[in-house]
Amino acid sequence: MDEYDDDQKYMPQEDDWDRDLLLDPAWEKQQRKTFTAWCNSHLRKAGTQIENIEEDFRDGLKLMLLLEVISGERLAKPERGKMRVHKISNVNKALDFIAGKGVKLVSIGAEEIVDGNAKMTLGMIWTIILRFAIQDISVEETSAKEGLLLWCQRKTAPYKNVNIQNFHISWKDGLGFCALIHRHRPELIDYGKLRKDDPMTNLNTAFDVAEKYLDIPKMLDAEDIISTLRPDEKAVMTYVSCYYHAFSGKQKAETAANRICKVLAVNQENEQLMEDYEKLASDLLEWIRRTIPWLENRLPENTMQAMQQKLEDFRDYRRQHKPPKVQEKCQLEINFNTLQTKLRLSNRPAFMPSEGKMVSDINNAWGGLEGAEKGYEEWLLNEIRRLERLDHLAEKFRQKAAIHEAWTEGKEEMLQKSDYETASLSEIKALLKKHEAFESDLAAHQDRVEQIAAIAQELNELDYYDSPSVNARCQRICDQWDALGNLTQTRNEALQRTEKLLETIDQLYLEFAKRAAPFNNWMEGAMEDLQDTFIVHTIEEIQGLSSAHEQFKATLPEADKERQAILGIHNEIAKIVQTYHVNMAGTNPYTTINPLEINGKWDKVRQLVPQRDQALIEEHARQQNNERLRRQFANQANVIGPWIQTKMEEIGRISIEMHGTLEDQLTNLRQYEKSIVNYKPKIDQLEGDHQLIQEALIFDNKHTNYTMEHIRVGWEQLLTTIARTINEIENQILTRDAKGISQEQLNEFRASFNHFDRKRTGNMEAEDFKTCLISMGYNLGENEFSRIMSIVDPNRMGIVTFQAFIDFMSRETADTDTADQVMASFKVLAGDKNYILADELRRELPPDQAEYCMARMAPYTGPDGVPGALDYMSFSTALYGESDL
Repeated sequence: MDEYDDDQKYMPQEDDWDRDLLLDPAWEKQQRKTFTAWCNSHLRKAGTQIENIEEDFRDGLKLMLLLEVISGERLAKPERGKMRVHKISNVNKALDFIAGKGVKLVSIGAEEIVDGNAKMTLGMIWTIILRFAIQDISVEETSAKEGLLLWCQRKTAPYKNVNIQNFHISWKDGLGFCALIHRHRPELIDYGKLRKDDPMTNLNTAFDVAEKYLDIPKMLDAEDIISTLRPDEKAVMTYVSCYYHAFSGKQKAETAANRICKVLAVNQENEQLMEDYEKLASDLLEWIRRTIPWLENRLPENTMQAMQQKLEDFRDYRRQHKPPKVQEKCQLEINFNTLQTKLRLSNRPAFMPSEGKMVSDINNAWGGLEGAEKGYEEWLLNEIRRLERLDHLAEKFRQKAAIHEAWTEGKEEMLQKSDYETASLSEIKALLKKHEAFESDLAAHQDRVEQIAAIAQELNELDYYDSPSVNARCQRICDQWDALGNLTQTRNEALQRTEKLLETIDQLYLEFAKRAAPFNNWMEGAMEDLQDTFIVHTIEEIQGLSSAHEQFKATLPEADKERQAILGIHNEIAKIVQTYHVNMAGTNPYTTINPLEINGKWDKVRQLVPQRDQALIEEHARQQNNERLRRQFANQANVIGPWIQTKMEEIGRISIEMHGTLEDQLTNLRQYEKSIVNYKPKIDQLEGDHQLIQEALIFDNKHTNYTMEHIRVGWEQLLTTIARTINEIENQILTRDAKGISQEQLNEFRASFNHFDRKRTGNMEAEDFKTCLISMGYNLGENEFSRIMSIVDPNRMGIVTFQAFIDFMSRETADTDTADQVMASFKVLAGDKNYILADELRRELPPDQAEYCMARMAPYTGPDGVPGALDYMSFSTALYGESDL
């Protein structure tokens, strides 16, 4: 995109804008997000937004709407058609509007926007942002981009670690955004807790606070800014311009105040700067004139200590004396430039310092100082290097000579030892390795000896004052070196001869160890297995152990052959030692096993085999007896268990079914109970068999699923069930006789109870009981049903037994008769007034009816205004319940 027309007073386009940059995925991603967020921040005022910047502007409708929102003006009426020509027409109207605002568009056509050209769309949006968001920014006689940058610099100047120089890398650590927010709204961010090395937290903090409290949408991603070497300048500038507009009102007030203060203080500051410049220039020139003669002194010293003191004095000059003067010179130039700038801006004549105190004069004097300083430093270093070279060579000779002499100490005595004559093969090999290492070490020290001689020669050439002592020491080292070489060769030959003699014996030792170790492990494992205490529970397990033992016995002949072969190797070693008179320093180095130990363990194995045979035979007989006891118990338990289960089911059916009178049912149950009791001897017999099993320590029985505990529990449940069933029949007889219930009524109660006992447990659940009452004509409320449940289920078990059901039904029949009698009395006593007094009711009714009535109507009250009175409705509800209402 070319620059815009300067004649129309519009800000020229940025020189660094290049469409090819949009090919960079990172920059394109940042521009897409930022430009989309910027457009949506304005489009939301019209109740809409965009999702894809190149797609959503293709028809031109939202583009025209965006321009209307940001300009506050109405554009031409858009085309609503879906055809390409309509879209091109809308985009052209938008581009014409932009051109009408003084913007010269080049290479951006409506067809490219309609075709969704991302490059051109982003370029068009950037043009709109420049025109409507950045062009009008003006700060201290600068405008647009420069004005926005200057505004950022002014606002962030007091903040640590913030240096805004551009709209890309200066914002990467996030502190710039946080500083802008804190400058205008310090209560939103605790700037003191921010760290420059945590840009992710800084950026997210600024973006979140700006979005939440300043109504600035999040146009950038912290991850994109951090991961990009140079963030997109357009994206950052767009986002920062939102900060400017958000704080512009407050900025204008601050600018006006600053201008007033600036005008008042300018003259005073200028005069002070002139005085400061004159004084600083005079002092600095005087110091330079005093320092140069000291730096030009080249008188050498004879000792290193004296030269080092001169160098230390020069370092003090560099560290302590010169830095303040450098600062003064820098401050002098800053004051001069600042003063000239202030005078020029105030339209006053330029400042002319006194003669010889111009900035150029001071720079010339400073250049002379720098030249003298450089020459003095080079001279000092050359002199120190010359003295250091001699001292270094002498010290190096002493150190290398001392190290070599310390290394050679005791080496001649070590090489003359005869320790190999009584050593074993492993010791001989160790001595050879040690000697090889010594030879390598000796060769490595050859270089040190040569270095010592070279250093001594160099010291002689440089006329070192102590050269005679250096030469004598060097000659001693060379003579000793030749002697060590001869002794090393002699010892190596002796060690080689001894090694060959012992290798044959060592091979036999190794063969013995390789075969003796596994054979010894086999014998130890065999002894452990033969003495191992076994615990078996079945005949199959003991049979498996017996089979394994027989297999073990079959391997004994082959094991005896291996034992004899191992002893033969040991005998061969003894023969070689005796024949060649070898001085054996110790036992077999590869094993601690000896022939005596092998023979002893072999004899132990042979003793344990028959003992193991006898133990297996005895255990086999015991397991056969245990199997007989298991089958004996299982045969009886498999009969008794099903018999108990069958009887339990039969008793359950008897308690539910109704055959004959209660007396007939009671007679049948007692006969049934007698037949069950007669089965007890079989239970006792099974107990006896169980005791035998326990004494034999038998813990499982694969022939039955029944245990003695199952049989006992089943038997006790059977006796308890038949006794409870007989007791229920007896209680039903007592209830029938006491309440005057006929057999037909009792049968009806039983039929109703069985019908609503849906789970056939012999008990009705609460909901089933409620359903039963409703079917019998009860219209129950929650209070009345709770009262009834408290009668039939006082323990709150949630179930109703048949006996409780009978008691309730007989009592309800009697209650209904009593309630009818009381209601008749109420109608007589109440007459036309439709209520009676409670005391009157007690006085007129028989005691039993009065007590019944007062108990039933205790929760109710009479009509308003008549204390202690009962109306007909309350009275009726108390007696009959809510069902009659």
